[in-house]
Amino acid sequence: MNPAIDLFIETDHLKPEVVNRTNGYDIQANGKGVNVSFILKMLDVNNTAIGIGGGFTNTFIEETLRNKGIENEFVHTDQPTRINVFTRVLDENVEYKEVNSGPLVTDKQVEQFKKIIDTLTKDDILVISGSFSRGIDPDILVEIAKKSKINGFELIIDTNYEAVLGTLPYQPKLLKPNDEELKKWFGPNQKQTLDYWIKCCKELIKKGAQNVLLSLGDKGALFVNKDIILVGNAPHGKVVNTACSGDTMLGTFIAGMQKNKSLEENLRYSIAAGSSTAFTAGLTDFSNVDELSKQISIKTIEGGD
Repeated sequence: MNPAIDLFIETDHLKPEVVNRTNGYDIQANGKGVNVSFILKMLDVNNTAIGIGGGFTNTFIEETLRNKGIENEFVHTDQPTRINVFTRVLDENVEYKEVNSGPLVTDKQVEQFKKIIDTLTKDDILVISGSFSRGIDPDILVEIAKKSKINGFELIIDTNYEAVLGTLPYQPKLLKPNDEELKKWFGPNQKQTLDYWIKCCKELIKKGAQNVLLSLGDKGALFVNKDIILVGNAPHGKVVNTACSGDTMLGTFIAGMQKNKSLEENLRYSIAAGSSTAFTAGLTDFSNVDELSKQISIKTIEGGD
């Protein structure tokens, strides 16, 4: 519900009060939900991107989606969709991320968006991914979760709002938090170990989530449900862009679920795909994912055959 155009810049250095010439730039239609749509389409899973945005920036996003064969339906705002900037500075070996909050959304526009959700049925899966534009109360997550139980569609959530916890009684199909989000929800005072992450994920399952896919950055990922706990390491490579790796992992995992892959195979391939995106300037093209998968070991912590 808050797409973006992302401007990726590479420069040798970044100094104040002078003109910094860059080595190059790339402009991409983006936003977490948009990225998930792109990944699903690349993996032959047809989907419709829905969201809220406006102006020439959202027109660019809609055209990019259509050019890739992805249907889309947006509620249009008076203000333009945001532009984010990601600057990789080579001599510092760091990436600066400047992320804007998005357009102001009116109550009327929120109601229009809810009407789109009302059309979903038991044949649908709704993926809510990313931040919300200004004017959208995070508690809309709970409203949508209630509708998922009434209308019968499956719900997948990847967002950092604490309102996610309010969706748990409605048994979302999958949550995809990261380690920072779990610390926010459960408190940062405990030592951040694998046992801690497992405990947090088990608590989400106990409260109603059906599955949890926890991204751990360069430490890999963890999958937890009531029957099994799996952990996988991340492959080695030079990190170029961390902005879209979690979206790639989620989209790949959803596609694997749709294709009935085994959990172990799905987790391995999804970690590899997310890492492939981290090792490139944009989303992965999946050309090196099979090779990266060879570096990943999936271990069963609990459950399994």
